[in-house]
Amino acid sequence: ESLIPPRNIRIVKTFMVTCGMYDGSGEFAIFVGIPAKSGVSGGIMALVPNKMGIGVFGPALDRKGNSIAGIHVLADLSDALQLSIF
Repeated sequence: ESLIPPRNIRIVKTFMVTCGMYDGSGEFAIFVGIPAKSGVSGGIMALVPNKMGIGVFGPALDRKGNSIAGIHVLADLSDALQLSIF
């Protein structure tokens, strides 16, 4: 039983894809394809619907405010495990 209504889940996932990685959201969606939200601390939380949640941390940030290492880890995982939602 889900604690969060399906409509709210859909809204959150949509925001994660469209703006969760700040100005890098479009590029992240193309190359990684996992809904994610980054923070300026270097953390990224990602969600693979109906499969898993992933948390990564790397303090070095790119010009868009996203973890450089975190993006690379998520891209590698997405490729290796075929996690892209697109």
